[in-house]
Amino acid sequence: MANWIAQVIGLAALANQVAAKLLTVPSTPYDAKAESYSLHNLKKIILDSRHAKSVNTQGLTLIPPTLEEFTNTFKSDVNSALGLDLPIVSGDKAGPDAIFITLDSTTKFQDVAGRNTSEGYKISVNDNGITIAGASPLGAWWGTRSILQAAVLNKNTIAHGEGLDTGRHFYPPEFFIEMCSYISFFKQNTIQIHLSDNINNYPERYSHERTFSLYGSFRPWSDDPAVAGLNTRRNESFTRQEFDLIQQKCAQRGVTIIPEIEAPGHALEIVKWKPELGLPDLSMLNISHPDTIPTMKKIWSTFLPWFHSKVVHIGADEYDKKLIADYTRFVNEMAAHIKKESGKSMRIWGTFTPKQGANISKEITIQHWSNPTDNAWNDLIKNGYQVLNSEKAFYHVSKYYAVGEPPWKHNAFYGNPAGGAFSPNIFDVTNATNNPPRDTPGIQGHLAAVWNDWGPNGTTYLETYYAVRDALPALGDKQWGGDLTEAEYDGIIERLRDAIPSQNLDRKITSKTDVILDYKFTSCRSRPGFVKDRSGNKYHGTIRGQGCKLSNGTLSLSGKCYLETPLRSKGRNYTLSFSVKPHNSNRQAKLFSGPDSTLLAAEPVSGNVSMLSGGQYYTLNYTLPVNVWSNVSVIARGNQTFLEVSNADGGGKTKMEFLTKLGIWGVRFVWGPMAFEAPLERIGDGFVGQMRDVKLLGSA
Repeated sequence: MANWIAQVIGLAALANQVAAKLLTVPSTPYDAKAESYSLHNLKKIILDSRHAKSVNTQGLTLIPPTLEEFTNTFKSDVNSALGLDLPIVSGDKAGPDAIFITLDSTTKFQDVAGRNTSEGYKISVNDNGITIAGASPLGAWWGTRSILQAAVLNKNTIAHGEGLDTGRHFYPPEFFIEMCSYISFFKQNTIQIHLSDNINNYPERYSHERTFSLYGSFRPWSDDPAVAGLNTRRNESFTRQEFDLIQQKCAQRGVTIIPEIEAPGHALEIVKWKPELGLPDLSMLNISHPDTIPTMKKIWSTFLPWFHSKVVHIGADEYDKKLIADYTRFVNEMAAHIKKESGKSMRIWGTFTPKQGANISKEITIQHWSNPTDNAWNDLIKNGYQVLNSEKAFYHVSKYYAVGEPPWKHNAFYGNPAGGAFSPNIFDVTNATNNPPRDTPGIQGHLAAVWNDWGPNGTTYLETYYAVRDALPALGDKQWGGDLTEAEYDGIIERLRDAIPSQNLDRKITSKTDVILDYKFTSCRSRPGFVKDRSGNKYHGTIRGQGCKLSNGTLSLSGKCYLETPLRSKGRNYTLSFSVKPHNSNRQAKLFSGPDSTLLAAEPVSGNVSMLSGGQYYTLNYTLPVNVWSNVSVIARGNQTFLEVSNADGGGKTKMEFLTKLGIWGVRFVWGPMAFEAPLERIGDGFVGQMRDVKLLGSA
């Protein structure tokens, strides 16, 4: 295990199967009639004034939105996804041609284990409009997701009827906020963020110096003297304001952020800060040292006020098997401290079992992740522990997986070894005897894990999204107890993905044809600094700064100017072509730059063409010739990115691939492909030379 954990838990499932279903993700039980209602008839959204300020107190977040706040977000989503601008009015009952959003305190909404849940909802559609009644504001929010999806898939019409449903890498705040929009659309309600870790240490092979050079991080940044020096990566960190923004934005879409600060294993950054606290394996804390537990309590006391969740995670996995007694004391003391300081409960990763001598408090939830480490059913649940399922059947390690990437989508639809689809009680997809009954109370839900074991150069932000993009919604259907078939899922997922509001993780750009952008650099006397886009999309550019000139189809750049476009990034499958003539070595000069990546004319050390993403350089063995025109194309095809270069006359063509070098377990290296978004926000920032014929195609 290692560096970053996210993705999601969708605990609740169906209470009662009815005659049919809405084809949504997750599927929505629905007793459909022959008639249908067109959402084009809608005139307004009615917010039940009796419940406008109600909040869900049963979830994991400490900042639950009110029903009114959820309704405001829904209004924006209806406009974004369906093109309908509906006003919100207050009322206490449904009205004609309206969506009525209310709460239902009489229906006993239950999850798949037969437990009461606040995430359930009912929807009703008739000639008058639509009613969404939630067990809580969060339940009503999940109901709005069903309405949006059904409308997208059925051209803004929904059949009359009723339904009951119960429901080692830095990533910037914007990424998590977009991911929350993505997973919320499929009714998934948690992202767990791994805030501290390091690349794996191998003390039998590494010297002290080698170990201390390993990449690691402690992501929260605080000026509190109590933790001064702990975080050494200021530009790869979250301030309190940034982390608060993530939590607030995600809570608005029903998603809770669970923070994890790792110890006593995976704690190299803490040992670098205080070397006296380390074991011979410097990635582990020496719990017997008198300052170790007080230090960890000080860290948690500093950051607990940051976290707006009812539960936090201390990691606590992969520790020395000879020190189980120390480990048990550490975990129990930390749980007591966190409860006393904040009232929050605590989770740990499954590590040691009762039969090994680990007497962990039953108030601590154990997150199972590996059957060799523990048997969730026999070792934990039968011994009275609450268990969160993160078994490796849904476990992604960026770029390289020793035994092959688990087939997430296949496991979602066929992951029950007793036959049928996956559900949160499946801890073993090969042996049914290791799986408890579906209604076992000790199961808290399911969460899939994404890890960056090989370090920060192993993946880009958006490669992480693509790793779970296609299968995560399918898993969400099964987490909720949905009954979509694989064929049904495949038939609707692309249309649903295109409609997800408040995110563009695919980095799509609207275009009339395959030609998205086309700059010929002809001057316009009436509009100095204006660069016309000839694609027909009107993505015209504007010259900023001093010293840029347009002449004879050429943009001359002084190093103090650039061309600004209205675009930011283009996602996978594109061809970005241009001609370039550098006038000097242009170290660190940007040919193209955007929020997700930058194409550099020359990496600062080698002078070679390089792509910069997430603070990491991905450098080619190629240097642009100075004072010579070259034709260049950046070609992104699936999970690979290439650079193709030829002479001005088209001869001497060379094609290279951007790759990353991954260190595997301290014994060997492997090369992995890289998928970069096309950087489009600025052209020629800091570059001295000339460019012409910039064109972006939506195909590779």
